[in-house]
Amino acid sequence: MADTLPTSQPAEAVSTAALRRQMLAEFWFYFSENRGAVIGLFVFVALVFVAVFAPFIAPHSPFEQYREFVLLPPSWLEGGNLSYPLGTDPVGRDILSRLIYGAQYSLFIGVFVTTLSLTTGILIGVIAGYYRGWIDTLIMRLMDIILAFPSLLLALVLVAILGPSLTNGMIAIAIVLQPHFVRLTRAAVMVEKTRDYVTASRLAGAGPLRLMFRTILPNCTAPLIVQATLSFSNAILDAAALGFLGMGAQPPAPEWGTMLAEAREFILRAWWVVTFPGLAILITVLAINLMGDGLRDALDPKLKRS
Repeated sequence: MADTLPTSQPAEAVSTAALRRQMLAEFWFYFSENRGAVIGLFVFVALVFVAVFAPFIAPHSPFEQYREFVLLPPSWLEGGNLSYPLGTDPVGRDILSRLIYGAQYSLFIGVFVTTLSLTTGILIGVIAGYYRGWIDTLIMRLMDIILAFPSLLLALVLVAILGPSLTNGMIAIAIVLQPHFVRLTRAAVMVEKTRDYVTASRLAGAGPLRLMFRTILPNCTAPLIVQATLSFSNAILDAAALGFLGMGAQPPAPEWGTMLAEAREFILRAWWVVTFPGLAILITVLAINLMGDGLRDALDPKLKRS
């Protein structure tokens, strides 16, 4: 008996590691079948790389103004300068450098908003789905009220109450996105709480908190991961819209929506000052949405082809 104990533990560890590798390989197989998702993943990784190493990649400071090079066109156009590959803005700041540093703002906004809305949404959704009754009714009617308003309009109202700033804008966007996580978590918990393994855990003496967060919640993560990915892109897009309307990040912050707001009056005489920030928003949101489609294909068993 003593001889079998030391050998059983490494065998279990090896089997667990092999199972994880098999699950990862299966996930990548279904994810990589979606070519758009793979492209979106590479674009997103490149965006993260640019954001992390922005101080080393950006040729200029995003705040430094070169008054002698105001509204300079991109370097490949007539009158351009190789020192400013994408040209300069109305006050002489390098557009490429501001776009690179703007990636930091976009990633920070996406991570903060998604984390806040995901954690609070899961907490509220688990409580509503597990206890049901008047608690569920009260929570879901409140979520329905939030969803009844257009998301951008509600975010504008909340920012107007809290005050225009990037932090208040992110909080407002998180509140707007939260009902999606609440409804998704509630639906998943209502399905899982009737399973046999939950009944067995309850009969074994597990309390409500353990049942909710240790037994049921881990089996509801797949749809939440997909929703979090889509909310990440929505957060970036809504933050850019708030910045464009002057209710989000405030100048001179190199946030892409704020850059669009500062350059909108020059759209006819200097197209580059609005084109490149707009393309940055478009490519980033599209890449994350493509990743979300791939995650849905890889995590949803109903979509997996035999």
